[in-house]
Amino acid sequence: MKAWEIIGPDGIDALNLAERDSPEPGHGQIKVRVAANCINYRDLNTVRAPARMGLQFPRIPNSDGAGEVVAVGDGVSRFKAGDRVAGCFFDGWFAGEVSAQAMGTARGGPIDGMLAEEVVIHEQGAVAVPEHLSLEEAATLPCAALTAWHSLVVKGGLKAGDTVLLLGTGGVSIFALQFCVMMGARAIITSKSDEKLERARSMGAWQTINYGDTPEWAKVAVEMTGGRGVDQVVEVGGAGTLAQSIDAVRIGGHIGLIGVLTGGEINPMPILRKSIRLSGIYVGSTAMFEDMNAAITANGLKPVIDKTVEFADAPAAYNAMEAAGHFGKIVIRV
Repeated sequence: MKAWEIIGPDGIDALNLAERDSPEPGHGQIKVRVAANCINYRDLNTVRAPARMGLQFPRIPNSDGAGEVVAVGDGVSRFKAGDRVAGCFFDGWFAGEVSAQAMGTARGGPIDGMLAEEVVIHEQGAVAVPEHLSLEEAATLPCAALTAWHSLVVKGGLKAGDTVLLLGTGGVSIFALQFCVMMGARAIITSKSDEKLERARSMGAWQTINYGDTPEWAKVAVEMTGGRGVDQVVEVGGAGTLAQSIDAVRIGGHIGLIGVLTGGEINPMPILRKSIRLSGIYVGSTAMFEDMNAAITANGLKPVIDKTVEFADAPAAYNAMEAAGHFGKIVIRV
């Protein structure tokens, strides 16, 4: 079977399409014929700086993928051949709190990822695909969607009537927008593109802010809430945007700290003064994924796919992510 591998430190140019033996499932494992992958910013960073991630070469990249079970190992009870599944970001975080052991099972990093024609994964490291979704759509869920769900629902306790500030229009923010609309919350979303903001409004965004025209976007967000501040922020920017996110959130509000897109320093004093709950969000567990999929199924939610490329042209997906012009997700069809 064919698989893309990171074989050195030279970024996207170091991706190599290799021939590997077809893997066989062991005890408690399932073998999946992969139909689609999805690119996340984390995957791009891994390809660009594998040494910083401590990768051993060769390494198959990408955390996100979905396909069909073609074989099962001894002791497997959750799935059978023919089932449609998505791999979880972690092959070993099934439920409860995250652990150091679970962190060592992140796909496309410590262990091989999903950018291959076939993969073997633990049966607890996979979830059933909602019936109304294609496998390409399902491949978008493991990282970005679950990260948004973990931040908003699990840690943030999202409820109808809440106001949420979303930064940018990448995968996490667009899923967060969809979850807000689905659950009756009001979403404020930022972008430097008026075209993307208009599209976000068409999807149900309550308010939009062009941060190119409005550098002090936190002040505007507070004004939009009548001076109270937003209930939650899905913070994908990192240290460079966190200060404004702290200004934008209400006293006692929640910030899900997710991204590292911008550099800077963090002053903890405003967090203390406002009694803000600041949660580090690193995707989520299999149990969270199953809860999220139940909500997705009940509401018929459809992921937003910006671009699809073929498996043989997989490096183009990383180039598209690097160009940062996408709205929603970038998918690789295997």
